[in-house]
Amino acid sequence: MRKNFVQFSWVTILAVYLLILVGGIVRSTGSGMGCPDWPKCFGKIVPPTDISELPENYKEIYAQKRKEKNLRLVGFLKSIGMKEAAQRVQNDETIYIEEDFNVQKTWIEYLNRLLGVLIGLLIFVTFITSLSYLKTKPIVSILSFIALLLVGFQGWIGSIVVSTNLLEGMITLHMFLAVVQVLLMAYTVHLAQSTLQIDSVNNFSVSNLTKFLLILNLLFSLGQVLLGTQVREQIDAFAREITNRAYWIERLDIRFYIHRSYSLFLLAMNIFLLYRLKKERAFSFIQKPYFLLLGVLIAATITGAIMAYFAIPAFLQPIHLLLAVAMMGLEWEIWLRLKPQSYSSA
Repeated sequence: MRKNFVQFSWVTILAVYLLILVGGIVRSTGSGMGCPDWPKCFGKIVPPTDISELPENYKEIYAQKRKEKNLRLVGFLKSIGMKEAAQRVQNDETIYIEEDFNVQKTWIEYLNRLLGVLIGLLIFVTFITSLSYLKTKPIVSILSFIALLLVGFQGWIGSIVVSTNLLEGMITLHMFLAVVQVLLMAYTVHLAQSTLQIDSVNNFSVSNLTKFLLILNLLFSLGQVLLGTQVREQIDAFAREITNRAYWIERLDIRFYIHRSYSLFLLAMNIFLLYRLKKERAFSFIQKPYFLLLGVLIAATITGAIMAYFAIPAFLQPIHLLLAVAMMGLEWEIWLRLKPQSYSSA
C-alpha cells in the first residue's frame, strides 16, 4: 500500500505538470473564456460543437449568470475585509464582455477542465492510499488531505477566474496555488519515501550558508514565476485589443523589464550555487537534478529571450511556463535531498 502511495504521488505530480502545460496552451490560444460558465460549458456536460446549438441571446444569458455569481463573490470579499478587490469586481464592466462562440477555444478549455477533474481523482486516490501511514507517519496522511482540499480550492478559484473574465490578480493566485500544490505533493512523497529507505545523504553535512542560499534561490525563483504570471496577465489584456503580437511588448510596464533581467540574475545565482555545492560532500547525491536544473533554467532563459525579441510566439508561451515551474520543482527536490531528515523504518 505504501509503495502504491509513492507511485500514485509521482503520477499525480507529473499530471499536475501536464495540467500547467495545458493551462499555458489555454492562455496562449486565448481560450480562457472558451466556456463562459463553470463547471459546465455553455450549460452542458459536453460542450457544443456548433453555434446553432446555442440560443441567439447566449451572450446575454451567460453575462447575466456571471453577474449573479459575482454579486455573491463581492459579498464574500467584503465579509472577509477585501473591500478593494470587491470594488474591482463590482465596478469593472469589462468583466461582462462576452466573446463570440469559437468551437476550437471551447474544446481547448473543456479538455483543460477534464484534465483538472482527472487530477482531482488522482489526488483523491493518493489520499486514500496515504491512510496506510496514518498510524506510523500521520504527517503523510495529513499533508495528502491538505493537497486534496487544495485541489478543491483550486477548482473554486478556477470558477472565479471564469466569472470575473480573467480578472487581473486571480490568474496569478491560480498559478501560485498550482506551484504550492506541486511543492506540497513533492514534500509529502519525500516523507513517504523516507520510511522505505535510508538515504546516504544523512552521513554528510551541508553548510548552513549553502542551505540558506538554496532557500533564498527558491524564493527568488517563486518571485520570478509570479512576476512572469503578472506580465502574462498584461499580455492577455492587450490580446483582447490588439491582434498584432509585435505591439504587445512595447506596451508592457516595468514588470516585464524586471522579469527579463531577473532571469540572468537567477542563472548567475545558480552557477554560483553550483560552485559552492561542488565543494560539499553531498554534491554527488544531487548532481543529476542540479545539472538538470541548470539545463531547465537555460532553456527558460532562451525561450524568454525569443519571446521578448520575436513578438511572443504563441507556441513558446506554454513551454516557457512549464520550464519555469519545473525549475522550482527541481530546486525543491534538491533542497529536500540535502535537508536533514529523521528517518524511520516503520
